[in-house]
Amino acid sequence: MTAEIIVQIVLLGIALSMDAFTISVTYGLVYQDITKKRTLFIALVFGIMQGLMPLIGYWLVELVEIIVKEGAGAQAGNVMALVVTWAAFGLLLFIGGKMLFEGIVSLKNKEKETEPKKFSVKEVLIFGVATSVDALGSGVALHSGLSNNGTIFIHVSIIICITFVISLMGVLLGSKIEKLFKGKTEITSIIGGIILILLAIWIVLSHYFGI
Repeated sequence: MTAEIIVQIVLLGIALSMDAFTISVTYGLVYQDITKKRTLFIALVFGIMQGLMPLIGYWLVELVEIIVKEGAGAQAGNVMALVVTWAAFGLLLFIGGKMLFEGIVSLKNKEKETEPKKFSVKEVLIFGVATSVDALGSGVALHSGLSNNGTIFIHVSIIICITFVISLMGVLLGSKIEKLFKGKTEITSIIGGIILILLAIWIVLSHYFGI
């Protein structure tokens, strides 16, 4: 494992963690009951999920090539990445659209105060999966040359650590921004909804165009 490969893995980890960073900012912005423990939990879940997906992609390629033939694993990994990408798109679009709609309705009906969204472990896990699906395809890339059976766990650990730190920064940044709105939950709900919708579109575009 050369220094050049480590640099490539670090850059890959930073690129993959951008989705997690976006969701983390949204959490800090929309959820006002996030404690230090919950902040760490969010960052940990996003970090593990972001590392787990390329690991799954890597071993999927390995398994298919052992069972079927050389080259078939990459194709299977790409098909799986396609299915999960559209599933994540639908999920983020639904949650983001709902958040945006509720924020707009509350803004129009100013006499009706919007209740702050409450922290949900289940929702964190769902978002953790949704924001890490693009990393599934990177497992195919890792298998094609960057990693081997001896180094894949080291590379995945690097991705987990990078995503953890960046997600932690995202939640803290979102919390700081939320304070600027002084409890105007309808505004933060609208912003959060727009962010999730844009992220849903981004996930699909990044899958097809690699952007």
